[in-house]
Amino acid sequence: MARIVLLLPTGTYRAADFIDAAAAAGAEVVVASNRRQALAESMGDRAVVVDFARPEKAAAALVELARQRPVDALVAVDDQGVVAAAQAAAELGLRHNSVDAVAATRDKAEMRRRFAAHAVAQPEFRIVEVDDGEARVRQVVAEVGLPVVVKPLSLSGSRGVIRADAGDEAVAAVARIRAILACAEDETGGADTLLIERYVPGEEVAVEGLLRRGELEVLAVFDKPDPLVGPFFEETIYVTPSRHPAEIVESITASTASAARALGLTEGPIHAELRVDGTRVTVLELAARSIGGLCARTLRFGMGVSLEEIIVRHALGLPLTDLNRQHAASGVMMLPIPTAGTLIAVTGRDAAIGTPGIVGLEITIPTGRHVVPLPEGDRYLGFLFAVGSTPQEVEASLRTAHARLDVAIRPT
Repeated sequence: MARIVLLLPTGTYRAADFIDAAAAAGAEVVVASNRRQALAESMGDRAVVVDFARPEKAAAALVELARQRPVDALVAVDDQGVVAAAQAAAELGLRHNSVDAVAATRDKAEMRRRFAAHAVAQPEFRIVEVDDGEARVRQVVAEVGLPVVVKPLSLSGSRGVIRADAGDEAVAAVARIRAILACAEDETGGADTLLIERYVPGEEVAVEGLLRRGELEVLAVFDKPDPLVGPFFEETIYVTPSRHPAEIVESITASTASAARALGLTEGPIHAELRVDGTRVTVLELAARSIGGLCARTLRFGMGVSLEEIIVRHALGLPLTDLNRQHAASGVMMLPIPTAGTLIAVTGRDAAIGTPGIVGLEITIPTGRHVVPLPEGDRYLGFLFAVGSTPQEVEASLRTAHARLDVAIRPT
């Protein structure tokens, strides 16, 4: 039986889906996580604790695990584990991206530098270092040009990403993001260098793809129909296929492939974020992992194969046949947290699920828990899933179902 190590951060939404995918592929699962969870406890010696914030140390633990009993693949399901997985896979001779390429996806400044070196269209940008004060921030803003977007280098999911339309706003954004990073030190290793880049107008899209020997196979192009103009960039609806003209979709695909080559990625899943303004396509970011949260559940291929199954089978070197999407159109809505406080109740679920086109609803935060919206927060309230004959139909189903939910939060 094949043996696969899944790198599952404690906060991931995706543990169950990847474990199910490994079971469908006939593989034995070993879980590597940053904390010993209930899942890990039940798996006995098929669980190991690793420190994702220190990739070299985590990789050494994975290599030692494989030496005790061989493994056939390593898969990092979220950003935190991708560097450790690449380094361990390289040492073990398993299918992998280069450590250098994967590390570049975790450092937005290095990503920008590589895109620039390979003429990949991207926003104008500058770096603000740890010791840079207010005067330097204002100078950078003047060089880049307003409006700007201020970002941490290593957080994901739009956490800590803030638009500023004036110098004072940029200074305030820098201070706010550094406070967020101080609370996320276990994810970032204490880094607080920031990226300041020119805001790019247009409609945002996402590309889900699989690299095989350096060739990109696009699995889905998602539109994000909600305007993502700031000051924060909370993503809500993803719908596929894209409604952009075929020539624009081709440009989106080509830009994504160019970005992957610029980073040096060659194997496994990628998730790219881009902006489309008329005929101009700009690459925002590219990650060496698949789409986050539970959003992958909106994709089914061939005879119902999940995205996680495709990723696991590729990592194990198993055949991949029908990668055509099962539904004409599908989509997901990441349910936003409207305000900080204690979650009291989510009502209207039956009405939401009963909306035509809705095929699933997952509320992922239990009542009684404290909730925090972006840019400080890193969680969504849950996920709505829909299918339909057109993207417009899917979007309408998601909006109707969301309107039927009532979220009660006690402010704190």
